Amino acid sequence: MDNSEIPQISCEQLKRHRGLELFSGIGGMHYALRQSGKTFEVVEAIDINPLANQIYNHNFGRGKAKNKNILGLTSDAVRQMDVNVVLMSPPCQPFSRNGNFGDVADHRSDPFVHICGLLEHMSSVQFILLENVKGFERSKACELYKTKLVAAGFNYREYILSPHAFGVPNTRHRYYCVAKRGHFRSASQNQIITEPTKEHIQMARMLNELVEDDSPQLDKYLLKDDILQKRLAIMDICTPDSSNSMCFTKAYTHYAEGTGSVYSPLPRAQFDTIYRQMLMSVDEEERRTLRSQLRLRYFTPKEVAKLMCFPDDFRFPPETTDRQCYRVLGNSINVLVVSSLLDELE
Repeated sequence: MDNSEIPQISCEQLKRHRGLELFSGIGGMHYALRQSGKTFEVVEAIDINPLANQIYNHNFGRGKAKNKNILGLTSDAVRQMDVNVVLMSPPCQPFSRNGNFGDVADHRSDPFVHICGLLEHMSSVQFILLENVKGFERSKACELYKTKLVAAGFNYREYILSPHAFGVPNTRHRYYCVAKRGHFRSASQNQIITEPTKEHIQMARMLNELVEDDSPQLDKYLLKDDILQKRLAIMDICTPDSSNSMCFTKAYTHYAEGTGSVYSPLPRAQFDTIYRQMLMSVDEEERRTLRSQLRLRYFTPKEVAKLMCFPDDFRFPPETTDRQCYRVLGNSINVLVVSSLLDELE
């Protein structure tokens, strides 16, 4: 995509919200700001991952994302940026099973803990949105963050939300904390909010609205028969008439279990008929033939991006491998869910 095609925002529009993206990844927060309809400028985006920065800059312009270590960020630097909005999605590994729940003892938490220490000195910041893995809400890091927010004069509200409740055929439960110096529009609640507001709740769409039409170009995503033979029984299988899919992780296509759904272009009834025939067959050659008729494949990077609500004009640089695409998407956010939480950004 030619960066000149990205809609330009006038100077008059830029006066209101000046944002700082921390752990900016491939630009999900930036897209959420754009989708929210708020007038904004992303003053700086910071991430330590060169690949993520390359993808971010491919979509938003050269040099927009900086390859920096957040541990070097100071409160003076934030003040000089004159930002009033901070958006961040810190590394989730310290708060997940794969990271052994290391919490604040995990060195990957250090940049986030550093940000917590800056909050009292970020006087220009009026609004902060944080996203992380479900389970973060039980961590010492979360308790530290909320304590520092209150000390800095913020009110906050916590959520655990999944895009499926927003009409997206994908389940991806994540923790969100929205903090602001002003009051929230509705009465405060002490419990974590688990449902979107009524205006955001929708019936889930079918996957056939989002997936690519079956074609020989997609054959490279077909699952190999040895994988199907060993792992088919444990896979989460979607068809065009499915209204949900599993959360995609950065290990998608690398591990068969718990990393995301796979897809068959066959209608569910036809898929089930062939699958039952396969189970009943005692001839391995026939079973292999039936498995191939299922046309089971991985979701493409483009389809995963759509399920995470990235816009149609989002692109990966041509040299990006599928493996790299899956890794950065697995670490990213759902754009629609975050944009709905930006309703509180006034």
